[in-house]
Amino acid sequence: MSWFEKLIPSRIRTEATNIKKKDIPEGLWHQCPSCNTVLYRQDLERNNEVCPKCNHHMRINARRRLDIFLDPEGREEIANNIGPIDILKFKDSKKYKDRLAAAQKQTGEKDALLVNKGTVFGVPVVVAAFDFEFMGGSMGSVVGERFVQGVNVSLREKIPFIIFTASGGARMQEALFSLMQMAKTSAALTRLAEQGIPYISVLTDPTMGGVSASFAMLGDVQIAEPKALIGFAGPRVIEQTVRETLPEGFQRSEFLLEKGAIDRIIHRNELRTEISDLLSMFQHRARPEGISQVTEAEPVVLKEPVAGEVPEELIEKEASSLDAIIEGEIPAANNLPIQNTTK
Repeated sequence: MSWFEKLIPSRIRTEATNIKKKDIPEGLWHQCPSCNTVLYRQDLERNNEVCPKCNHHMRINARRRLDIFLDPEGREEIANNIGPIDILKFKDSKKYKDRLAAAQKQTGEKDALLVNKGTVFGVPVVVAAFDFEFMGGSMGSVVGERFVQGVNVSLREKIPFIIFTASGGARMQEALFSLMQMAKTSAALTRLAEQGIPYISVLTDPTMGGVSASFAMLGDVQIAEPKALIGFAGPRVIEQTVRETLPEGFQRSEFLLEKGAIDRIIHRNELRTEISDLLSMFQHRARPEGISQVTEAEPVVLKEPVAGEVPEELIEKEASSLDAIIEGEIPAANNLPIQNTTK
């Protein structure tokens, strides 16, 4: 027994000894990655995952994002019956289907984007949110299809569409199918613009690659959270390519605001109020003359591709649909690598 233990009364020493490590709840504390402050988990949750010491905005999953932003009542999930499949039988260090299974087990989600119809202070909206924990929030065919179906609901009900991005870019395991979502989602937003329906893009950490090069930067209003990483290629890749040192804060939301790439930076705790004010402003604007009425979106028919190699007719179908995308038409989803999981 050490001299220090001898100073402690036996009763206190016995009680302390009986406390086992397994009796202490896990996840009770969280260390801020910015200021290294050790934070009580419940205090952090009450502050919407923002460090109360340094205001560092921590990454949050899609469901937490929707819970923070939307009113709790009257929410409806859109296109939650579709999930990804490995049509290309892609394999790098691991099989794509194994990566999907691991991501689904870790997050409890079928894919990286959730779309909900709900309200913000009573104002009807459609809101989509990325889950960066699902394969880095990468954009595949399911992400693109859910996005478009969310836009279709906005068109049909004439309500604003809001996106919260958090993505590393296009999903390489789906090759050209994932790259095609850049054109598909952008074409869908053209229909929103033609009908004068507001589209608000909220860029969170990180927003990179094909997502930043398509719908993430097409908002009528571009908002970002503080110090979010936003760009196409990462800063390390850029420095290695141009062989120059990038300026401090490069690709952070404050840098983009200074250069005019985004409109506003808003603290997470103020997003609901600020966006609600924006929506009120949009609602009081008169519809421009000459804008046609919204037409009913055609229902999407899904079918599962046959396992094995990619069918020749599928390749021809996707190639021929490029012209339709350029014309602003949204291609049907029945030939994309997604599956209907409704039982």
